[in-house]
Amino acid sequence: MNFKPLLLPVFLGIGLCSIYFLPQTGGVADSAIIMELPPHLGAWSLSPTPATKMEIETLGADTKFSKADCRAYRPDAYDVEGYPLVDTVNLSIVLSGYDLNSSIHRPERCMPAQGHTILGSKDVKIALANNYEFDAKRLISIRKGTSEESNAPAEYKCITYYFFIGHDHVTNDHLERTFIDMKDRLIRGMDQRWAYVSASIYYGKLPWVRAKEVSEEEADVTLKKFITALAGKQIDWDKIAR
Repeated sequence: MNFKPLLLPVFLGIGLCSIYFLPQTGGVADSAIIMELPPHLGAWSLSPTPATKMEIETLGADTKFSKADCRAYRPDAYDVEGYPLVDTVNLSIVLSGYDLNSSIHRPERCMPAQGHTILGSKDVKIALANNYEFDAKRLISIRKGTSEESNAPAEYKCITYYFFIGHDHVTNDHLERTFIDMKDRLIRGMDQRWAYVSASIYYGKLPWVRAKEVSEEEADVTLKKFITALAGKQIDWDKIAR
């Protein structure tokens, strides 16, 4: 007797019945990020900035934003006119809404629309004083813009670090984030809101820094120190799995 014609409906029936053994979904776990930014973060002063029109229109209505221009004086460093030199980091934290279909995404998708050409990326380990560590994604890009001095077209070199913070995970990998979501929905019956943290700094010959050219290495050290200070303060590490 040929049983093959019976196998498909049998497996289909088993699959449908297994649904009743899965946990009930609907619960949403909040990200371990702390969205309210302090006015100061160590030596850094944080000045809040609004979300862009593109961000507001692209993401869900209940998406939350915490953005700031962050500035810190360089120790014992002055420009050609004798003024203290200031480092500037552009910080963006985006917390996904409850509609996961209009959730956050990788910056590689939106940076080209902001004038960036991404030249390379790699993983960078961030180690914190609390003995936690995580991987951030490091992007190198060129952004086309307009010179503040001559109003002529200009290009600026940029370093960006980014990572995602869920209910109990920190990752820089969008695919890993997707698998975590699938596992949580299937096994734990839980959706979670993710936060996306991005911080950028420019380097090279910068018209707003009236001093010698800022090297990529100098800018990278500055940005990594900022990310370390930010992650240590703005993430509830008691929630994060080791």
